[in-house]
Amino acid sequence: MTINILGTEYNYKETSADEDACLFDKAGYCDSYSKLIAINNEYNSNDPNSINDISAFVKKVKRHEIIHAYLCESGLMEYSEDETIVDWIAWQYNKLSETFKEINAI
Repeated sequence: MTINILGTEYNYKETSADEDACLFDKAGYCDSYSKLIAINNEYNSNDPNSINDISAFVKKVKRHEIIHAYLCESGLMEYSEDETIVDWIAWQYNKLSETFKEINAI
C-alpha cells in the first residue's frame, strides 16, 4: 500500500520482524530515504506481558511514524529525529483534532 506524504509516495506495510529485520525490537519505523513506513504486527493481546489495549498502541505507533515522514518531507529533518517532539504530537493528535473541530478550525 502507498500513502501520500506531502506529495511523496511512501510505501506502508504492516509486517513482522521475521519479514523485516529492521523491526527487531521496534514497534515501527520510518525510512525517509527509501520512503517506507513499517509497522510491527506481531503484538498479541493474548500475551500476558503485552500491552492491555493493543489497538490504541498500534494506532499511536502509526501516527508516530507518519509524523516522522511529514517532518522529513517538510524539510525539518532535525525535528523528525527528535523522538520527544514526534511522540508528543502522536500522543496529542486526537486531542488537538477535537479542539480544532470544536472551534471549526478544520
